[in-house]
Amino acid sequence: MMNRFEGPGGREARIRYLDGDFQIISPGSYVGCAVTGEHILIDELKYWSVARQEAYASATISFQRELEMNPEWRRHGN
Repeated sequence: MMNRFEGPGGREARIRYLDGDFQIISPGSYVGCAVTGEHILIDELKYWSVARQEAYASATISFQRELEMNPEWRRHGN
């Protein structure tokens, strides 16, 4: 049985992440989430970091990664 990542085009794409868009450098059907390693189908790719050139599987994961990389963004209650 073939899964959705096998067969022609069933390899990881190389992508350049731009502001509001991305450019496919090397064709493939998916990219890996920089945090979880989960495969993200190109057609479903919505979240990435231009600065780090990383893809994320969800908005929550993207936000968590931003907080991880920018700890000064965390607010401490007084």
